[in-house]
Amino acid sequence: MEEKELEKQDALENTDAENTDSEEAVLEETNLEEDTAPEDNAVEDAESGEKKGKKKSLLGKEKKSNKLQEKVDELEDRVKRQMAEFDNFRKRSEKEKAAMFETGAKSVIEKILPVVDNFERGLAGLSEEEMKQPFAEGMNMVYKQLITELEKLEVKPIEAVGCEFNPELHNAVMQVASEEYASGIVAQELQKGYTYRDSVVRHSMVAVVE
Repeated sequence: MEEKELEKQDALENTDAENTDSEEAVLEETNLEEDTAPEDNAVEDAESGEKKGKKKSLLGKEKKSNKLQEKVDELEDRVKRQMAEFDNFRKRSEKEKAAMFETGAKSVIEKILPVVDNFERGLAGLSEEEMKQPFAEGMNMVYKQLITELEKLEVKPIEAVGCEFNPELHNAVMQVASEEYASGIVAQELQKGYTYRDSVVRHSMVAVVE
């Protein structure tokens, strides 16, 4: 009997020792978990801070990029406006230059036309025999050369006789009766008119059928 009681006591003591060991193991694991938890939290905090820092850095770079883009757009707009203004100025200058040249050319042509008129009157007053004389032939050659040079400058005579009266081209100084032409038609040309390019240098002086 005593031996059995001793065995029971030994068994209880062993059980208590095992329980104590298991409790200590649980406590150690708990302490380990508690010890490692702050480290994990610290890592998470560091990662979160790093992400926030990256976000701030990206936002800062994006703001700078937007400001630079706005500045670039502003400069491009200013350059485009200046180029448009310069192009308008260039076109306006070219038009003014062309107008000044045309005005000057008209002035010179107007002074030459009376010379042409005198050539034509002089040659028209010569007979066929006189036209064969060297002097008359030379005058005719000079006249033809003058007309050729005027044609190169786009100076052309205005058609008059047989054409309908046009106040933009003709200057009616008298009315005449005519069996050949209808009313409103130019019957005679008293002085030849000329155009320079698309503008009239001198109107034709004409007589119009009644």
